Amino acid sequence: MGDDTLCTATATADDERAERRREQHGWYFYDWACSVYSTSVLTVFLGPYLTEIAKAAADPEGYVHPLGIPVRAGSFFAYAVSASVLLSVFVMPVAAAAADRTGRKKPLLAAAAYLGAAATAGMFFLDGDRYLLGGFLLIVANSSLAVSMVLYNSFLPQIAPPEERDTVSSHGWAFGYASGALVLVANLVLFLAHDSFGVSEATAVRICLASAGIWWGAFTLIPLKRLRDRRTSPSDAPATGGWQQLRSTVRDMRRHPHTLAFLLAYLVYNDGVQTVISQASVYGSEELGLGQSTLIVAVLLVQLLAVAGALAMGRLARAYGAKRTILGSLVAWTATIGAGYFLPAGAPAWFFVLAAGIGLVLGGTQALSRSLFSHLVPRGKEAEYFSAYEISDRGMAWLGPLIFGLTYQLTGSYRDAIVSLVAFFLIGFALLSRVPVARAVRDAGNPVPDRI
Repeated sequence: MGDDTLCTATATADDERAERRREQHGWYFYDWACSVYSTSVLTVFLGPYLTEIAKAAADPEGYVHPLGIPVRAGSFFAYAVSASVLLSVFVMPVAAAAADRTGRKKPLLAAAAYLGAAATAGMFFLDGDRYLLGGFLLIVANSSLAVSMVLYNSFLPQIAPPEERDTVSSHGWAFGYASGALVLVANLVLFLAHDSFGVSEATAVRICLASAGIWWGAFTLIPLKRLRDRRTSPSDAPATGGWQQLRSTVRDMRRHPHTLAFLLAYLVYNDGVQTVISQASVYGSEELGLGQSTLIVAVLLVQLLAVAGALAMGRLARAYGAKRTILGSLVAWTATIGAGYFLPAGAPAWFFVLAAGIGLVLGGTQALSRSLFSHLVPRGKEAEYFSAYEISDRGMAWLGPLIFGLTYQLTGSYRDAIVSLVAFFLIGFALLSRVPVARAVRDAGNPVPDRI
């Protein structure tokens, strides 16, 4: 009887492990699906292309006038990114509240993903001087991505026990960067050989933009099939709006001030990371005079090295702890962006060196921040706290693009704009270094890993 019970328990544990692995592999595929938008659309093609469309619609002084507001054409893309992120702040808490209240994350994830994919596919119709259409589609797609990431990341505590989260989080980012690199290779072939395919350069760009939306929608089917919703416990609390829940979460975080302190540090340095991702191609094309093919190769280099960087920094975290590894990455970010100010124009080789530096720290910074935060969340509040984390990740990353755009508007120099982002990494380093993460883990009621 005892042996039968043991065998049954072992078989059950094996079945649970197999089911968990299946969900984890499905979870990775949402990174595979949506990262192509972040890479091909937001980082490479849309910034320079939308800037050119805005310039075509500009008045003789170089200004466009969305809603009657004079905006320098070169700043329009940065402002549109900021507007999309500000909209996300209003939408994400509503989606998070609905997911927590009903436990039905998958239908909400599907709605956000396919709205974003449709807006991205619609970018095929950007031509001439349709800069307002471009700004609208960017705002819809970027906001939808942010909402979908709230729901996607909230699955992490459910599909991975604490000892697996660094690995699972890093593998998710690695999947995303591998996907971005694969599609960028296809983009590069189409862009460089557009004459051979019988299309203009502008049409090739529009095809690359639209194909990212199709890719996003197609591969989203895999996580929707493999992930499963968990039933939530009945609650006597009345249904509230997203902002009410967010305020409730922040009030609860006051009982865990070190968790809140980490979130503040992450808010600051991640704002710098997100702005570099979205504005690097504009800097390369407008300030350094680099062609689109050079930018594609540079971003492809970032994607390839980010896969290796995410996995390597995951191993460093096991040896030195996630906090120390993230702090080291912020030092590297500061040095890399500071060096970017001095890059000579028309020198692709030095831009590739800059891209390599970014790639080596990009994936690890993001993956380890996500997994470190998972240790600071009180048990039973994972989805609620991860919603606040996503607000910090996506919803508050508006100040960097705004400062980037304002700096350019005031100085007319993208060099001044890019170097202004160094402050985000310096301040983020100072804030994170003051967070006692081991104590934060204990205060959250979680076991403290040997290395944290």
